[in-house]
Amino acid sequence: MEVILGLDQGTSSSRAVLVQLDGKLSHTAQGELPQMYPQPGWVEQDPEAIWTSQAAAVRALLSESGLDPSEIHCIGITNQRETTIVWERATGRLIANAIVWQDRRTAEYCRELAGQNANGASVETMVRDKTGLILDAYFSASKIRWILDHVPAAKAQAWAGQLAFGTVDSWLIWKLTGGRRHITDVTNASRTMLFNIHTLQWDDDLLEIFGVPRSMLPEVVDSSGDLAVTSELVPGIKITGIAGDQQAALFGQMCIRPGMAKNTYGTGCFLMLQTGSKPVFSKHKMLTTIAWRVMGETMYALEGSIFVAGAAIQWLRDGLGILKSAPEVEALAASVPDSGGVVFVPALTGLGAPYWDPHARGAMFGLTRGTTRAHIARAALEGIALEVADIVRAMESDAQESGAGMRVQELRVDGGASTNDLLMQMQADLLDIPIVRSQTAEATVLGACYLAGLAAGVWSDVEEVARQWHESRRFEPRLHADERDRKLAAWKQGIQRARGWDAGSE
Repeated sequence: MEVILGLDQGTSSSRAVLVQLDGKLSHTAQGELPQMYPQPGWVEQDPEAIWTSQAAAVRALLSESGLDPSEIHCIGITNQRETTIVWERATGRLIANAIVWQDRRTAEYCRELAGQNANGASVETMVRDKTGLILDAYFSASKIRWILDHVPAAKAQAWAGQLAFGTVDSWLIWKLTGGRRHITDVTNASRTMLFNIHTLQWDDDLLEIFGVPRSMLPEVVDSSGDLAVTSELVPGIKITGIAGDQQAALFGQMCIRPGMAKNTYGTGCFLMLQTGSKPVFSKHKMLTTIAWRVMGETMYALEGSIFVAGAAIQWLRDGLGILKSAPEVEALAASVPDSGGVVFVPALTGLGAPYWDPHARGAMFGLTRGTTRAHIARAALEGIALEVADIVRAMESDAQESGAGMRVQELRVDGGASTNDLLMQMQADLLDIPIVRSQTAEATVLGACYLAGLAAGVWSDVEEVARQWHESRRFEPRLHADERDRKLAAWKQGIQRARGWDAGSE
């Protein structure tokens, strides 16, 4: 039976999966991927290790499944976004380690740039208007600039047309095609801070501001199409789907209509709201990004990121020692009927959307002599759900203020913590909408395979792909409105205390 090969290259691992033509996953293989921390705030990876770990996962998958490579119908790729790789075009030689999306070495450069003007406009405003992003070290542009400024001879090589830049998808495709194809899709391009999401082109103003020569950049292609043909690893297979991890998850959850939203619960949370064929710009510090481009049509999304979600449960285990393992949190939290008045704001590394406050600190209040570790565990789960509620409400406000007028009717969920039934019920109660868990937690790589299969003729259109998606459980809200309002009011107080922390008094 023919299958779709999905490559899922993440920050901590590289995975390969086989998806049958009926949309079901049949086999998977995974390899770990180390990170390097050469200085505080710096995060790097070896791009060759990224490639070799991904290739090893494919080989293991083929060995374990007994599949002949000729049975692979097409390939879909999804990847960690924003991570920046630069190499020599002629030789493929890397000139530096990859600078990972988490890296903060260019934060001060971005702060300085934000206060400058270019062509009569604020650089910060220009970046937002053209890219939908905030001017931040998170994205690729300042990382490229750092490499050109700090690697000997890199700037001269770049301006001589000798260097290539790519996010991880570009690097994998370069390797898979033996250097014949230097491409990226619109979703990954939209996370570089160099791509104009209106014109769907690399932007000359932004290239000038960041000092990046156009010759370094990959060709931008659709997320689904006849994109490349492999010559290495599994030769002669068409690559027909590419998307950054969160956009792939949005497609994998089949959020194909405006107002549909998904949330991925991992170490942090990534929530995306599909907004249709026109970008919606946020007044509440959400990111505007391209969701995908399929069959000539571009869809957009609002995105909100939460820094600490599952990481809060890890802290209960490793920092406080009140859990032996993270999965224990559900039973412990369920052993009490409520949090006993305890509110926990998990701002352990600052607050993400909609606050973007790196100086905020975690806060826990409402403690009494009757507070137990079970109350703290329950408050931690509620804190995660309340963080997500903040983002959904902010996104809805953005959509309404833009004239789109959409309201999220349900939230589709995936990721490790989405298997926690108590957390999902809390989420439904605090949002007052159904929470829908799909049959597979593999929404990210499944989305890449859906995009690939769509272009390869496995499915005729997006509506047919949508019929592959099935829910496994639906959590309906059951909390009384007065109780929900009380919890939201207490949460607002907690946010104020977390943001009002005086770091100088530590």
